[in-house]
Amino acid sequence: MNLKSIKSPKPPRLLLEDLFAFAPNVEILGGTSYFIVEKSGNVLIDCPVYHQDYIDFLRENGGVKWLFLTHRGGMSASVKSWQKVLGCQIIIQEQEAYLLPNMGVSSFEREISIAENITLIWTPGHSTGSSCLYWGRHGGVLFTGRHLLPDRQGDPAPLRLDKTFHWGRQLQSVAQLCDRFSSDNLDYICPGANTRLLRDTGLIHNAYERLRNRTGKA
Repeated sequence: MNLKSIKSPKPPRLLLEDLFAFAPNVEILGGTSYFIVEKSGNVLIDCPVYHQDYIDFLRENGGVKWLFLTHRGGMSASVKSWQKVLGCQIIIQEQEAYLLPNMGVSSFEREISIAENITLIWTPGHSTGSSCLYWGRHGGVLFTGRHLLPDRQGDPAPLRLDKTFHWGRQLQSVAQLCDRFSSDNLDYICPGANTRLLRDTGLIHNAYERLRNRTGKA
């Protein structure tokens, strides 16, 4: 495939220092992918549009050590191509690792730290293996895939969708995040879809307070 012959996507958008967001990818139902630049190894979160411009961008910024898939909906048909061209390690929660046979995938059960300030957390409900990535910089950033999405007010919320695996478990996972974090260590949420509702910011600020208020957590 001649990737240069495909229409160029929008350039990645700088949201915070060392954090970029890619244009929504129709292959993952308009999902938004993110790129974290870290000294210990860069992380790509879910699959962006497979295009030479994005490949060049990632290489120019130090490549990718980990491709973290928040859930099965974050993996496009190009996931194998991404792994091959970047030489990265794919990591996904163990209950969905079977979807990527013969790819040398790393998996985890409940929680794993892949760098000093990056932790993956299993948050089942939207799908069996839905997981979030917590990044300890900028006051704490949580990448939620489709576990938490912005509502029309731009607040983070669990949304009951047609593909929701288990609504009760999803609500439990949200409550556990509220118990785990506080306003001291969770300032931003980067959702994996519906980012058009965030307008100019591209992320959810004051994330913990807004999540707690939205879910009625005391």
